[in-house]
Amino acid sequence: MIRRILLVLLGLILIGGAAYIASSFIKNRQLPAPRERKVVTSVFTQTVENQDVPITISTNGTLQAKYRMQLFSEVQGVFDHSDGEFKPGEAYKKGSVLMEINSAEHRASLRSQKSNLFNQIVLLLPDLRLDFPEAFPGWEKYVNEFDLEARVKSLPEPQSEKEKLFIMGRNIQSAYYSVKNLEERLDKYVIKAPYYGVLIEALVTPGSLIRSGQQLGTFINPTTYELEVPVNVSYADMLRVGHKVNLHNLERTKNYKGSIIRINKIVDQATQTVQVFILVQANDLREGMYLEADLEAREEQNAYEIDRKLLVNQNEVYYVRDSTLEVARVDPVHYKEGTVVIKGLEDGTRILARPVPGAYQGMLVQVLDEISQAD
Repeated sequence: MIRRILLVLLGLILIGGAAYIASSFIKNRQLPAPRERKVVTSVFTQTVENQDVPITISTNGTLQAKYRMQLFSEVQGVFDHSDGEFKPGEAYKKGSVLMEINSAEHRASLRSQKSNLFNQIVLLLPDLRLDFPEAFPGWEKYVNEFDLEARVKSLPEPQSEKEKLFIMGRNIQSAYYSVKNLEERLDKYVIKAPYYGVLIEALVTPGSLIRSGQQLGTFINPTTYELEVPVNVSYADMLRVGHKVNLHNLERTKNYKGSIIRINKIVDQATQTVQVFILVQANDLREGMYLEADLEAREEQNAYEIDRKLLVNQNEVYYVRDSTLEVARVDPVHYKEGTVVIKGLEDGTRILARPVPGAYQGMLVQVLDEISQAD
């Protein structure tokens, strides 16, 4: 029994001694001091070079043909002939017949009036020979050259006031102007193309009965267009008629050159904009096409243009000084679609060329490369 107790006590002493020795080793062990890790971020920079930056206004609108004609009939009759098919998309040369309305009835009435005028002048000749012998040769020549199928010529000029009253008393001038009126109306039976163009709308077909005042279609010149765009009233005074304008389509795959031809003087109360009209000419344009315009309003002096993503808190940018990021306050003077024009930076300042995720003032950086503004 005593031996068992001694063995237990000896075991406890050994375990306690081992624990004490292990604790002493742990306390006396010297651990190396932790090293501070320095994280350096690689960045791209650009050097500020202030200059005169053109302020460009981006706006958009749809094309409308500058030379556009709504076709209406001033006479009545059957649609008889056209030099084309008179359908949308049909092209016509300048001077070609867009539409000819049957005028047989009107021509018969015109011939009747011409015949009446001729008979009245013939009956006038004997009296002229007796009362106005000096005027007779002129009227005789007029009768001899009278042609029922040609346009009536102007009447001989009276050589005295007495002769003039004598001619008017025989209703010669009244009959003459009746003929002229019918001749002018005869021209309205034929509608000719005033310029090269395309029929974009056709409301009648050959053989149709055309009534006076009826709309027939729409005819445009397909090479010359106007682009109507809204411009903020604050920039309106900076634009001038004749200013050149850069235009492009939505995909920016095609570029065009235009010029301002008109500036409206009224301000839209709802949008506070002024309508500006731009002339543009190209063979691949279409009416109704959507175009964007870049209008150069003015130049901002001593300014610099950067990517809008580089702007922090609306009026700050990061720049590099001694491998450390610092914050500089700037003055944004004009925002564009993807860039912003700023002022307030000194020439030679190295600002970030690309945004850095998680950037903060005092961040350690390593400049990888210098990027020019053009890049």
